[in-house]
Amino acid sequence: MEDSKRSKPSQLHLTAFMRPVSLHTGAWRYPGAYPDANFNFGHIKSFIQKLEAAKFDAFFMADHLAVLNMPVDALKRSHTVTSFELFTLLSALSKIGLAATASTTYDEPYHIARRFASLDHLSNGRAAWNIVTTGNPESAKNFGLEDHVKHSSRYKRAREFYDVVTGLDQESGIYFDPEKMHVLNHKGDDLKVKGPLNIARPVQGWPVIVQAGQSDPGRQLAAETAEAVFCSPRDLESAKALYADIKGRAVAAGRDRTHLKILPAAFIVIGNSLEDAQAKRLKLDSLVHYESAIASLSIALGSDALGFDPDSPLPTDSPETNASKTSQASVIKLAEKEKLTMRQLAQRLEGYSGLEFVGTPESIADEMGTWLAEEAANGLAVVLPFLPQGLDVVVDRLVPEFQRRGLFRKDLLTSVVVEIYPQNLTLEEDTRTDCRSYYKNHASRLHLGDQDVVEIQIYPPD
Repeated sequence: MEDSKRSKPSQLHLTAFMRPVSLHTGAWRYPGAYPDANFNFGHIKSFIQKLEAAKFDAFFMADHLAVLNMPVDALKRSHTVTSFELFTLLSALSKIGLAATASTTYDEPYHIARRFASLDHLSNGRAAWNIVTTGNPESAKNFGLEDHVKHSSRYKRAREFYDVVTGLDQESGIYFDPEKMHVLNHKGDDLKVKGPLNIARPVQGWPVIVQAGQSDPGRQLAAETAEAVFCSPRDLESAKALYADIKGRAVAAGRDRTHLKILPAAFIVIGNSLEDAQAKRLKLDSLVHYESAIASLSIALGSDALGFDPDSPLPTDSPETNASKTSQASVIKLAEKEKLTMRQLAQRLEGYSGLEFVGTPESIADEMGTWLAEEAANGLAVVLPFLPQGLDVVVDRLVPEFQRRGLFRKDLLTSVVVEIYPQNLTLEEDTRTDCRSYYKNHASRLHLGDQDVVEIQIYPPD
């Protein structure tokens, strides 16, 4: 089990996935929603302030280095086409943790280390780096390449990239003691970086590391480097398997499994009853254009769905597929479970087809209590259905229900007693300084709100 005998009861970590502000294709068309929310600083700032008030750990932003590779007819109806450059936006925000995506394939370690060091200083130590290798093949064409870098090569470079960035941050000069300025002089298979950074050492030492890949190389990279993992399991059982796999790899890599938090992305739709929440979901899905949606359904089924009656159920004699049988079976199961028409099924897949919790605050809290207790997750990366209403109901009704059950903190910490259980920590003369260093470099740092470590208690190994 995760908890040691000295640990407090487990609580959820909550982050908000908000670039785009909603992943649902129809979000910008929902009645009362802000259609320009992705590119309106006033709106985004108000969202962040609500998340801060609700005690969320962090505001997470994905990034894209190219226009999404989807058909133009679908792209023209998407609200993801335009959005802010991440660091420009995040540097203007205040007290919440700031998690930004940065590519290890189409950038350089010195640039990344310097940007995150700057953000860490500007935010007083609340920066987090979501390591990605960039999946969109169109990105290559914006960086002088015709073909996308191979998957295995991207992950090999990413592992070395992490070492260089954290090495640069650790060995940066201090203003200004020449004896403390060390030159990295990294020479690896893919990267050569001299260093040091021309900026003071970041407040945290280096940013909190987040990883979002679920391939085998992605899981291994997460196990070796990450403090938080954003993932997308389909259900409780697949989440438990993913959780056990990544945590097990972390232990094999010599890490404490509690220092890595698993945060599934979950689409949250809340109503006054289950039927009310389901009606909101159906309304949202209905705003997805059918001609765009049917292409997604055809891909998932592995056969052309254009010939089916859009207002009838999915035929029970769907053709065998030579593509993904798992995908086809999942679609058939969804259609049967929710009794969806072809139109509704297509709109569901095109809108948002990942993990979802649809119900009342009480029913969703029941489910999340189970996920936490059964080691399927340490929290959530909340995906909002539409803004601002979808956010308002999460912070006004769901978070208080979590708090009432003891599943989530009631206050941001302005001071914290950090309990560490080191395996091999030799205390120097200045015990407090040594403990602070150990905490910064080894302990879990996911909660990024305003904190000041005022006391550190050391427990020797049992």
